[in-house]
Amino acid sequence: MSRLAGKKAIVVGAGQTPGETIGNGRATALLFAREGAAVLCVDRDPARAEETAALIVAEGGAAEAHGADIGGEAACAGLIAAAVAAFGRVDILHNNVGVGGGDAPVEKSDPGMFDKILHLNLTAMMQTIKHVLPVMRGQGGGAIVNVSSLASIAPAGIIAYEVSKAGVNKLTTSVAALNARHGIRCNAILPGLIDTPMAIQGWAGLSGEAQADLREKRNARVPMGRMGTAWDVAHAALWLASDDARFVTGALLPVDGGQSVRLG
Repeated sequence: MSRLAGKKAIVVGAGQTPGETIGNGRATALLFAREGAAVLCVDRDPARAEETAALIVAEGGAAEAHGADIGGEAACAGLIAAAVAAFGRVDILHNNVGVGGGDAPVEKSDPGMFDKILHLNLTAMMQTIKHVLPVMRGQGGGAIVNVSSLASIAPAGIIAYEVSKAGVNKLTTSVAALNARHGIRCNAILPGLIDTPMAIQGWAGLSGEAQADLREKRNARVPMGRMGTAWDVAHAALWLASDDARFVTGALLPVDGGQSVRLG
């Protein structure tokens, strides 16, 4: 069954940092294409966007690559325009955006870094939504899926990331409430501990910790006994983007192996 047959999708953050596993954005772009969508693969690194698009095309799917630093509003408007130019419409906007490097607890936080993380994680996502809404309203509907984080509802010791992702949750529910009458659904995924290159290779590089030790510690924190994979996040995104979830909007869906239940 092709759940996204004929759909036109944008995946922001479709590239990934190098690593042994696959990242959330690339897995989602691949899965959307496998389910029949034409995908605009967006990344701040054009080469990484092109890598993902090439993987899709090699599997027989339809994809275009687009380089954009969504920190600027013009770039956000431009990626929506690029999708319309390539595909004629935008049925799905998937916002896979998130940085946290240099973050810290409140008492150690740097105001400049706080503002940077808040801008990239929240303001940039708001800007892509701002510019896709007129397109979706004009065509009579669409689905927006935002990637938040379990850190949005639980302490993680990284205040800017936590606050920015809590903002994503509110952005999601506000957009959902104000656009349901236009046939536009907006939902968010709250991933817990996921085994991605950014989470493992990236953190190990910053901390100097061995990757095997880091994986063991992270696995032990999950009630299911293991971290999730990017495919777990991608399948949640597929469901929310598809007509299977046609009566679901404003949902904040944990994909966390039970961590949110443990936290309460």
